Amino acid sequence: MKIGYVRVSTPEQNTLRQEVLMEQLGVEQIYVDRMSGKDTQRPQLQKMMEFVRRGDTVVVESISRFARNTRDLLELVERLRQKEVGFVSQKEAIDTATPAGQFMLTVFAAVAQLERDYILQRQREGIQLARAQGKYAGRRPMEAPGLERVAHQWREGELSAVQAAKKLGMSRATFYRRVKDLQPEK
Repeated sequence: MKIGYVRVSTPEQNTLRQEVLMEQLGVEQIYVDRMSGKDTQRPQLQKMMEFVRRGDTVVVESISRFARNTRDLLELVERLRQKEVGFVSQKEAIDTATPAGQFMLTVFAAVAQLERDYILQRQREGIQLARAQGKYAGRRPMEAPGLERVAHQWREGELSAVQAAKKLGMSRATFYRRVKDLQPEK
């Protein structure tokens, strides 16, 4: 049985292009996730991994749709191999049923990881440069009306940090950070 796995990074993105490809390739069942591929904790991916049986083949449009880093990709494909399930990536023309396909999978996984790392590095460098030029200041601090009053209540032991943070609508870590930024009480 051919089983397709389709993934887009956000719920707003369209899966139609990948689903049409799956239909053209004769895929009989499709699992679709609409979330980041940063890890393997994706509901439909997990269901598919449980569903596949000996002799099945998992088909993806590209390896980046299946996994975003080398380790996750190779671990997922190894789990498939242990179940005697094949893996095919259409874009990279990879089929793990052949020794050459297994080799190419490893090479493409490493290249995809390198590309992702380069993208993140360029992004960090761009932000650093923009900051140096005064064009990027990061996220604006959230408004916290009543912070001083709530911080005073917290310091006096009238509120716990959890209660104070909840009252201000922020996380406990943000509360601690914002209190630290306040001038110390006299």
